[in-house]
Amino acid sequence: MTTLTINGQDHQFDVPDDMPLLWVLRDVAGLTGTKFGCGAGLCGACTVHLDGQAVRSCQTLVSDAVGHRIATIETVGQTPAGAAVQKAWLDLEVVQCGYCQSGQIMQAAALLAGNPKPSDGDIDSAMSGNICRCGTYPRIRAAIKQASAA
Repeated sequence: MTTLTINGQDHQFDVPDDMPLLWVLRDVAGLTGTKFGCGAGLCGACTVHLDGQAVRSCQTLVSDAVGHRIATIETVGQTPAGAAVQKAWLDLEVVQCGYCQSGQIMQAAALLAGNPKPSDGDIDSAMSGNICRCGTYPRIRAAIKQASAA
């Protein structure tokens, strides 16, 4: 059995150590807010927080997550940065199709938790690994700036 701390609670799973964290979250734990995008860590749709840092859950093995705090989109609004990002996302109507947005929000919340007043360059650098096929990048940047001002 593997014990993972997800969204502040310990959970035990009977899964292989080399199983990607994404599949444990979605298929075993039923936390479907984290999305599968590319499976190669290139699009950011599967972004979660591991001890507060944004990571790609499709590339993070279960064995690498043991002993760390995992946070998913389901609880990001419980942190000050996450709540500010979610509010800004709604205020500025960032979402178009919405598929990538959980990963975008998780990446943005991690950015603001570590850098409350990011420059445009900081935002571009932090968000560069998160792809939005709808092209909402100007609204994403505007929402991050609004959240940082909150």
